[in-house]
Amino acid sequence: MAVKTADAGLEERWRDILSVHARTMCEIDRALHPHGLGASDFEVLDILATESPGDGDQCRVQNLAGRVHLSQSALSRLIGRLEKDGLVERSMCVEDRRGVWVALTRKGRDLHAEVLPLQRAVLARTFGDARLPHE
Repeated sequence: MAVKTADAGLEERWRDILSVHARTMCEIDRALHPHGLGASDFEVLDILATESPGDGDQCRVQNLAGRVHLSQSALSRLIGRLEKDGLVERSMCVEDRRGVWVALTRKGRDLHAEVLPLQRAVLARTFGDARLPHE
C-alpha cells in the first residue's frame, strides 16, 4: 500500500510540473507572439545572448541542443527560421566539419533585449511568490 501511495505522490508531482511548464510556455508564447517569436525561439535567443554576450561571439549548435528541450532536428529547423528572419547566423566549424556555429546578429540581440522583460514578467508571475507544487 505504501508503494502505491509513494507512486501516486510521484505521479502527482510529475503532472503538476508538466502542468506548470505547459501553462508557462503557452503564456510566454502569447506574450512574444506579437514580436514574431515563440517560447522556444526566445529560449534559443536567450541562451545565445547569455553564452555569447559579445557581438560576433558564437556558440556550437551541439551546446544549444543540450540546453533546449527540442530534438536535434527541431532545433535545426528553429535555427533555420531564426536565420531566415535575420536573428542568427550559422557557420561551419573549421576544426570539425560536422559542427555548426550559431551567433546572434545585431537584429537578434536587439529583439532579445526588447522581449526579455516580457518573458521575465511571465516567469515572475508564474514563480514569483509560489514554489513548484509539493516543494
